[in-house]
Amino acid sequence: MGYAFGIDIGGTTVKMGFFQKEEGLLEKWEIATQKGNDPTVVLEDIKVAIYACLERHHVSKEDVEGIGMAAPGPVTEGGLLRGTVNIGWGDVYLGKEGERIFDISPVYIANDARVAALGEAIYGAGVGEKSMMLLTLGTGIGGGVVFDGTIHVGSTGVAGEIGHCTVDPYETAPCSCGKYGCLEQYASATGMVRVAKRFLAEEDMPSVLRDKENLTAKDLWDGVTAGDPLSLMIGKHVSRLLGITIANACYVVDPDLVVIGGGVSAAGEVLLDMVIAEYKPQVFPHSRGKKFALAKLRNEAGIYGAAALVFTV
Repeated sequence: MGYAFGIDIGGTTVKMGFFQKEEGLLEKWEIATQKGNDPTVVLEDIKVAIYACLERHHVSKEDVEGIGMAAPGPVTEGGLLRGTVNIGWGDVYLGKEGERIFDISPVYIANDARVAALGEAIYGAGVGEKSMMLLTLGTGIGGGVVFDGTIHVGSTGVAGEIGHCTVDPYETAPCSCGKYGCLEQYASATGMVRVAKRFLAEEDMPSVLRDKENLTAKDLWDGVTAGDPLSLMIGKHVSRLLGITIANACYVVDPDLVVIGGGVSAAGEVLLDMVIAEYKPQVFPHSRGKKFALAKLRNEAGIYGAAALVFTV
């Protein structure tokens, strides 16, 4: 009976899942992420959690086929994690360090958004599809492309970073990545709030958004659902940027399915329908019927994808 751990390392918590190949997810839990410039501190915490889990389930480490880890930074095909902005690590071969510390091998590593895409492809919205592209709309925008159950990484580990496609070359405010005019600045949860505040300042029409003391992306999409005119205007604007960027990406990778996930995807079909409506005019007629779906695994996509790194090798 093959077992695997799926580990999703985030800036605040490390999500962990214990999987059995036939049975699926057996247990999930979280531990706090200790920030600092030494990744071995976090790996030691993960080791303690792994061995405690094995003891709970009366499973030997020899029965573990491997460990998959999702990391918040670009990862090359050779397994080099090229730094993590939100934790404070520099470049590190995290998989090799994990094998040394855990005394379990192999340890696979990939970018967290790409791992989430793999999770959706193997266990979620992409089941049955040959290829899939995922966009995660959260505090930032992540993405990933999966072909035949394999993540497309690219030569420097940035394939799928759709959130940092430039949509406004005249933007004067920098993105968190240091570039200007990235999609993330307008269509992430924080980006949508930024755009909404700009519209509220520039337009004088009444809106339910004006009553919000701490405006959120959820407030915006609640307003869209309620038919608030200004919310609809803002929703159409950010959906157009998403639709154009997805269309451009599809001209390059042309997946069978486009999946939208992340916290903003809780807006549901109203978001999906607006993005599709803005996507269609940007592509050839025969590409307008491309399948779109909302993500199914939500916050568990990372641990499922990390386990898939082990089970689909």
